[in-house]
Amino acid sequence: MSMQEAAEEADKIISSTMRAVKPPVAWAHSVSSESSCGTSGEGTRAGSVTRRAAVLTVISDERRGNFLGVLERHWKNSGYEITSVRNHPDNPAIFAATPDDFRMSLEVGYKGQVFLDVTTPCMAESEVAPPNPEPGEPEYTGEKPPLPDRRSDFWSARTPVTSGGSEATAN
Repeated sequence: MSMQEAAEEADKIISSTMRAVKPPVAWAHSVSSESSCGTSGEGTRAGSVTRRAAVLTVISDERRGNFLGVLERHWKNSGYEITSVRNHPDNPAIFAATPDDFRMSLEVGYKGQVFLDVTTPCMAESEVAPPNPEPGEPEYTGEKPPLPDRRSDFWSARTPVTSGGSEATAN
């Protein structure tokens, strides 16, 4: 597999993760990066790619745990291993890995913005094209997306999810 093929696989992981959120949220690809892994014994150069996405929908403090829970369940249902969880009151995070060793992080950052990073394992070095935005997704490739500014009746609500009310779901 080349770095480009691995980047495309990382894009699929990001897309499927974001599609798992119901009701859906607005999101966009963010800055992509590449790093060298050196050379193999045969002199072949290798590298890895990190693809990033940012959620543009405001996720309220009251709904943040539900949002992270939906994505953690999606990852587990996809056969990914949860490798670590950071239980921080303002900046929680979930870290996971695919069976093919793609590494993911889902982190809450500044002003509650949620970021998803997928880093590929080392692959045969190749040129890497920017990600293709999903239909209707804004394009911020090469630059950092803005802070969340989209409102959702569900995800932006300032009340906790009740057990009798509508529930967020993963596939």
